[in-house]
Amino acid sequence: MVEERWHALPVDRAIEIAGSDAGQGLSFAEARRRLEQYGYNELVTAKRRSVLQEFIGQFTDFIILVLIGAALVSGPLLGEWTDAIAILVIVLLNGILGFVQEYRAEQALEALKRLTAPTAEVLREGALHQIPARELVPGDIIIIETGDMVPADARLISTRNLLVDQAVLTGESEPASKNAEAVVPPDTPVADRPNMVYSSTIAVRGRGRALVTATGLQSEFGRIARLVQEIGPEETPLQMQLERVGRFLVYAALGIVAVIFALGVARGEPIVQMFLVAVSLAVAAIPEGLPAVVTIALALGVRRMAARNALIRRLRSVETLGAATVICSDKTGTLTENQMTVRRIITPERSVQVSGEGYVPRGTFSTDSTHVPHEATDLQAVLRVGVLSSTAELAREPGDGRWTIRGDPTEGALVVAAAKAGYSREQAPEEYTFVEEFPFDSERKRMSIIYTYRGNGRGPGALAAEVQPGTRIAFVKGAAETILPLCTHVQREGRVVPLGPAERREYTDINNYLGQQALRVLAMAYRTVPAEVPLVPDAVERDLVFVGMAAMIDPPRAEARGAVRTAQEAGITVVMITGDQHNTALAIARELGIFEDGQVSLTGAQMEEISDERLAEIVDRVRVYARVSPEHKLRIVRAWRARDQVVAVTGDGVNDAPALKEADIGVAMGITGTDVSKEASDMVLADDNFSTIVAAVEEGRTIFDNIRRFIQFMLSCNAGEVLTLFVAGLLGLPLPLLPIQILWINLATDSLPALALGVEKAEPGTMQRPPRSPREGIISRPMGVAIGYQGALIGLAALAAFAIEIYGLGRGVERARVLAFSTSILAQSLHAFSLRSRYSLFTIGFFTNRWMVYAFLAVAVANLVIIYVPFFQPVFATLPLSLADWAIVIGLGLIPLLTIQGARVLGEIRQPA
Repeated sequence: MVEERWHALPVDRAIEIAGSDAGQGLSFAEARRRLEQYGYNELVTAKRRSVLQEFIGQFTDFIILVLIGAALVSGPLLGEWTDAIAILVIVLLNGILGFVQEYRAEQALEALKRLTAPTAEVLREGALHQIPARELVPGDIIIIETGDMVPADARLISTRNLLVDQAVLTGESEPASKNAEAVVPPDTPVADRPNMVYSSTIAVRGRGRALVTATGLQSEFGRIARLVQEIGPEETPLQMQLERVGRFLVYAALGIVAVIFALGVARGEPIVQMFLVAVSLAVAAIPEGLPAVVTIALALGVRRMAARNALIRRLRSVETLGAATVICSDKTGTLTENQMTVRRIITPERSVQVSGEGYVPRGTFSTDSTHVPHEATDLQAVLRVGVLSSTAELAREPGDGRWTIRGDPTEGALVVAAAKAGYSREQAPEEYTFVEEFPFDSERKRMSIIYTYRGNGRGPGALAAEVQPGTRIAFVKGAAETILPLCTHVQREGRVVPLGPAERREYTDINNYLGQQALRVLAMAYRTVPAEVPLVPDAVERDLVFVGMAAMIDPPRAEARGAVRTAQEAGITVVMITGDQHNTALAIARELGIFEDGQVSLTGAQMEEISDERLAEIVDRVRVYARVSPEHKLRIVRAWRARDQVVAVTGDGVNDAPALKEADIGVAMGITGTDVSKEASDMVLADDNFSTIVAAVEEGRTIFDNIRRFIQFMLSCNAGEVLTLFVAGLLGLPLPLLPIQILWINLATDSLPALALGVEKAEPGTMQRPPRSPREGIISRPMGVAIGYQGALIGLAALAAFAIEIYGLGRGVERARVLAFSTSILAQSLHAFSLRSRYSLFTIGFFTNRWMVYAFLAVAVANLVIIYVPFFQPVFATLPLSLADWAIVIGLGLIPLLTIQGARVLGEIRQPA
């Protein structure tokens, strides 16, 4: 079917273009023909990589390829098969971990399929049939009932009080009223089309008949699926920076070892031995422990975050969130409760504030200075009219005990408010017998339920009108602008008195003021219905008694306020993106501290007038986007990324999926989130708590700090080894370390002490510093300087031990090498303690990271074993050391630690915390 703007067409014209019949539907033959033409009403996934290709893809990073090459050099060339096998095992385990974590990354479309309605009621050849939803075709006539999930995009051809929950698609917090007779302009956004229904939205009230206009990937839902497919995977900041570090280390190592090889050969050393030394140094300089440390650090972060209700789907996304500079958050269900809540009740006597959040029936009523008792007649009148004119029910889930609403969420807000005052629908049958209901419709904008008063209980429920048992009473609620003109009287101070024009204008002004505060206002009224009055809306809904108004909103989550403030203190820009009304979005954003005077807000319609280039120019000033579509969200994310920002996007609906996947990290809600949003995300919040994101940011920053500490440790230690050999070559000394000793030092110190650095806890003030620049590498300039002087301390300590034996004690080069070997291991193992924090060990405590202590002891014991166990002595070219030798080793090995810690202590004395 040619794509049409169905919402801009009258019903008859739409049916004519679709080639259908409102009374007969399609014939089965025509339906089969269209099924062949348009395909099944399902989502077709894009061609995906095979499982084997996904697994092999884990080994394509530059640093992984270099490690594989290093393993091949260690084994066949050096004969160090143990080291080669260890490197390959590390690489393989790292690949398996990454594959398992990321295997489900492309499951978003499968989740989209599961969301699709399984069956549909369709009119074919004049009769109704239940068919699989996947067999619907454009032109079919479908029936939509209360509770149905809409099976395809469709143009409504008739409606009866139809309300549709579109939050999964548009992000709106309130169900949308539908009207088949409406015709709207072609450029009307999806959220504002009253004559259309869309696949996977839910009918919460009423019924309708509709003409199918789009199925499968041609539906709005399918369009989102295509957007998700079109977004390719992006490398995280950590991946990109590790790639750069790996390349730098390889090239630097090759350059340095080439110089050392040349110096050794020039000095007369055997070419084969110098080649082995050069290769050993190159292998030592390559960070074979880096992938393992990164993976373990991330995995430990995942465990800690899982305990805090943040479920990580991709390991490296933890670090990415730590680098986030912008969080683009959906409003409904993410920053707000997604539970309409009465905030204020206006009676003819006062304005009452209502406390409590969500559907939990606990709260208080008060004016500015005094408590309002639940039994107050004016309060009870508003609440009872609200409940008795509603059909929603408050219920508690048997499993987790959560309070939920069955029915319209706006009515749910009234029911919950009444429950806070001790009145519920369960009490109504004691006082009233149901007679008739006039459901809400978009033209009347009100709803009425008529009862017969039974005369039981405590009178006619806080109503001042004289009511005898058997009298019919109509309870009416609706938009104030439609209720007030129908009211002739007002209930004030327990009496029914005439409602004058001035007082009516006063209530109208109050309604307008509350509306400007983004509150949804419903007016409450009632009347007795004499027996001679026919039970039709026009006859019943007149001569009403006004009792007051209830103002409600989908309130911000209590914890979201603090989370937004903490994120801002951490230098992160928080942006609200929603499909809801502009005024509502601004009010919530102001309350949360997201939006302030002088900042900019945009609607989807305004975004249509702005080019991508212009959006990128102003995006840093915009804090609120309202009435936006999925494409708008994508444009916003891309605009931020065009400014080199690391963007996190939170959301819970289908409409969030493309932006979740496009962003550097997508965060979905675990309770209210759809399967689509979860599968497109990198992280899922099990408790839907926005504050959990802040904890994830802190965890991500800590992980990056720990990875940086490891790299600094590895490079400074390797620099020490290179310096030892380089200076010895310049001075004409024999080789201080043999190839096997270099490999052992590298294996011992780059494993356990490095892993212990990966579990270091967050430093104080982690969330008070701004995000690191996306352009900032893992190795900053100050870090590079520190690597240089720390490596010099380690290298000179080992060289000094070698020189003392050669020139002082003169007991042979073999013993001198063991002294240099042991000094290097001790200095490097102690150096790991220095890199635990920017603060001194006296401040953070020497034993506060017990894993570091265990790692140090393990390396020390292993060193003693290869020195004193005869089996290992010929393998590592070692011999037993005396107490005097150990005095030299310990004395020189402590110099780097004491020098670094002494400088930090002096800094803390001069600038106390």
